[in-house]
Amino acid sequence: MSATVEKPAVSTYRRIVHRSSGMPTQDGAGVKLTRLVGTPQLPDFDPILMLDTFRSDNPNDYVAGFPEHPHRGFETVSYMIKGSIAHLDNHGGKGIVTDGGVQWMTAGRGVAHSEMPAQTDGQLFGFQLWLNLPAKEKMRDPWYADIPASDIPQIDLGGGNSAKLIVGEWNGVKGAGPHRDIAPFFADVTLAANGATDIPVPAGHNGFLYVFEGDAKVGSETARTGQLAVLSSGDKLHVEAAGHGARFLVVAGKPLREPIAKYGPFVMNTQDEIRRAIQDYQSGKF
Repeated sequence: MSATVEKPAVSTYRRIVHRSSGMPTQDGAGVKLTRLVGTPQLPDFDPILMLDTFRSDNPNDYVAGFPEHPHRGFETVSYMIKGSIAHLDNHGGKGIVTDGGVQWMTAGRGVAHSEMPAQTDGQLFGFQLWLNLPAKEKMRDPWYADIPASDIPQIDLGGGNSAKLIVGEWNGVKGAGPHRDIAPFFADVTLAANGATDIPVPAGHNGFLYVFEGDAKVGSETARTGQLAVLSSGDKLHVEAAGHGARFLVVAGKPLREPIAKYGPFVMNTQDEIRRAIQDYQSGKF
């Protein structure tokens, strides 16, 4: 009797399958920003609903901020590279995060909050990511946390390469963000000139990278400064930098594969749930 020898699984490297420079727009009380996910070209990327970036040294581009507004059914993750953002909500959440810090807000069954950005040394640069919640958690209690830069692990990748791990796991290091069903992965990666690294985006996750300094090469394709690159499926991600180095975000999550119903600040599974969200907000039930 001969034994059956199983062949090892073949690893597949992720590739860039779509690139976009996003869409300039305004939100809140006229804050100028670029919408990278949540556009007609890339409406969502299960479970990622939206990614905005705002970068300016002109206070008039954002000084009015985001006055009180409602949310239901998802989470917001605000990451400030430079500058600060102050949060205040109707459930007692209040805080300010600055230079390298993160605000994580779970809207759940409903929250009304304001977000007011401000410069540091004349500069403002940040991101806001919207992550979907599974149907079973859309009506969970709201939750909020400030995560200062000092609490975000910085991983030395050797050769002048490094990563700040906001949420997820990298070589046994766990990010600062909370555990979620979608197992989010969110890292800020810096590569030295001609540097390279493997990034442990879990197999089965949908993911992308957004380059905000230099150029980043994935396989035979390159994402340049200001480009968001949607990644193919695979179980490995290898990224290389050109001669000037690169800095980029890597964002990924386990797809929910559930229906999505959207209406402005509400993200549910059905239109009936959207109508209920509007009614609940208008009747003061948030």
